[in-house]
Amino acid sequence: MKNLGNMLKQAQQMQTRMQEMQAKLEATEVEGQAGGGMVKVRLTGKGDLRRVTIDPSLMSADEREVLEDLLVAAHADAKQKVESTMAEEMQKATAGMSLPPGMKLPF
Repeated sequence: MKNLGNMLKQAQQMQTRMQEMQAKLEATEVEGQAGGGMVKVRLTGKGDLRRVTIDPSLMSADEREVLEDLLVAAHADAKQKVESTMAEEMQKATAGMSLPPGMKLPF
């Protein structure tokens, strides 16, 4: 029964840490960029798009395809940073928890 009590206590601690992590991610913003910073995209920790910044030199009809490609690349860069931040926060939230091998969170 001691193990069950410890497991319940750990589960409650983990739930609290997960809630704190989610709140922190909502408040976090990351910036992705492409084209040497000519296109920048800001995403929240939850992946919501907040801002797009485009260098004025890309605002011509001749640069349309380049701009489209740079927007996709900047978004991918920001998304990778969000995922990395989320993984770091998840590791902090589960630190010290004795989870079975191979068990990953969130479920």
